[in-house]
Amino acid sequence: MRSRNPVFSRRGFSRDNGYAGFNTAPQAGGPAVATQANPYAQPTGNPYAQNPYAQTDLGAPPQAPAATGRMTIDDVVLRTGSTLGVLIVTAALSWALLPVDDANIGKSYGIAIGAALIGMVLALVQSFKRTPTPALILAYAAFEGVFLGVVSSVVDNRIADGAAMQAVIGTMATFAAVLVAYKAGWIRVNRRFVGFVLAASLGFVVLMMVNMLFAVFGGGDGLGFRSGGLGILFGVIGVILGACFLALDFKQVEDGIAYGAPRNEAWFAAFGLTLTLVWLYLEFLRLIAILNSSD
Repeated sequence: MRSRNPVFSRRGFSRDNGYAGFNTAPQAGGPAVATQANPYAQPTGNPYAQNPYAQTDLGAPPQAPAATGRMTIDDVVLRTGSTLGVLIVTAALSWALLPVDDANIGKSYGIAIGAALIGMVLALVQSFKRTPTPALILAYAAFEGVFLGVVSSVVDNRIADGAAMQAVIGTMATFAAVLVAYKAGWIRVNRRFVGFVLAASLGFVVLMMVNMLFAVFGGGDGLGFRSGGLGILFGVIGVILGACFLALDFKQVEDGIAYGAPRNEAWFAAFGLTLTLVWLYLEFLRLIAILNSSD
């Protein structure tokens, strides 16, 4: 089961990823053992069966996991905190050092757009790498923070006072709510759920890209998907999709820990969660800006 995050879908904590070179087959008189499978067949066993931390002896019950070398929830929390910490620091610095008054807003916007493009490139590079690179992930967070700092300052100072804090609270509340719902079993991440979220997110992104192209070449608000009543509707849809992405991310992290993912995979988890939280924050910020501009 794959997450919508490119990092998880490229090399994630799932049954159908690149680690799943073995299937589990029942052995007469004994528990399931690892057997070589057709690489094109649908794997059903532990995706980390080839990981030395997840192997078991043939015909013997699973051994206790190694004390070190495997990803834990503490690893995920620590690395996610580090990534978000870098993002928050650079966002605060860009807010303080890049003015958004009439005389300087053009320059600040230029720096923000440049940082966003660099961050996007770094994110794509990391997404297609087979192993996580902490320096690359932290660099992405730093450049993304510069972009978020300028955008937040513009909205907060020129459109809606306190919008940035409201967006932060909305993002944190959504994270907490989805986590509680997921742990309580109210959200079931199955193939149908994943297919629906992926299809909905694809349609959402395509519509936003079309709207952006109309805005760039036709002027104004494009097709109106990001302003007025339609803007509010699509803002709510964006928040809902972000909440669904969080559920997918939680599932991948849970599977990674259960299947014995190597410790460095926690950086992939941190990267994927950061991508989702940035998505949620921007959707909340945009929604708040639309609501205030329509007053």
